[in-house]
Amino acid sequence: MDGNPTYLGLDLTPEAALALLEWQAEMGADEPMLDAPVDRFELAEPVSAARPTIAAPTANTPTAAPRLPDESPLEALVAEATRLADAAGTLEQLAAAQEAFDGIELKKGARNFAFADGNPKARVLILGEAPGDEEDRQGRPFVGRAGQLLDRMFAAIGLARDAVDAERALYITNVLPWRPPGNRDPSPDEMAMMMPFVRRHVALVDPDVVVLMGNTPCQAALGRRGILRLRGGWTEAFGRPALPMTHPAYLLRNPPAKREAWADLLSLAEKLDACPV
Repeated sequence: MDGNPTYLGLDLTPEAALALLEWQAEMGADEPMLDAPVDRFELAEPVSAARPTIAAPTANTPTAAPRLPDESPLEALVAEATRLADAAGTLEQLAAAQEAFDGIELKKGARNFAFADGNPKARVLILGEAPGDEEDRQGRPFVGRAGQLLDRMFAAIGLARDAVDAERALYITNVLPWRPPGNRDPSPDEMAMMMPFVRRHVALVDPDVVVLMGNTPCQAALGRRGILRLRGGWTEAFGRPALPMTHPAYLLRNPPAKREAWADLLSLAEKLDACPV
């Protein structure tokens, strides 16, 4: 295509167009609009995408429960994930069960399983999206540039993942423990399969507060997107207070948003002071 893209009659550089697209996604836009209306009644019936199937069990993987006659493939996978997660009585058992779960295809392309990092006795659990490239290399969540900013952000209110004192500690995990190809967003099916493990993870850690770091955790825990609208507003997730915050990766792209992130950190510190220990 010749020339720069336009928006409301204005010429945009490719960089400006990308920034505008990212802003619209952060605001919750989830469907592009065409120049002309589309009569969807005239469209052919969509073909359902193929669902992943559970791999055959081996000596090192748990035996899968039989699929019920009325279950869809996805429902069977979610039921299997729920069975495995509920049977875990410790974080070590949960990590082993989740790593052995073979129903999610992106596991096959990941280098490492990034389960969690930090102090499991922490009062604050940070729930992120999925590992990036550096997290995939190290097998730990939030260790790349965004993770380094996250550490500096929470250090400003006296919290750290390496703190021994539970009062000052952080515990960090993700909705997905495997990196999606190309750092794409997790699909709804992938989130559905991982949510039984996430719920059990939060229950075993039993934090006082959960921080939902970005759109994907908000979608998984609250069924809502649009982090720029949600951020800073206290809600409830997993039966406990939850605070949506903008992801550090967004703050790296949009430094002025750090002012709102600082307000959210102060709100978190105030909540921890008010919560009984």
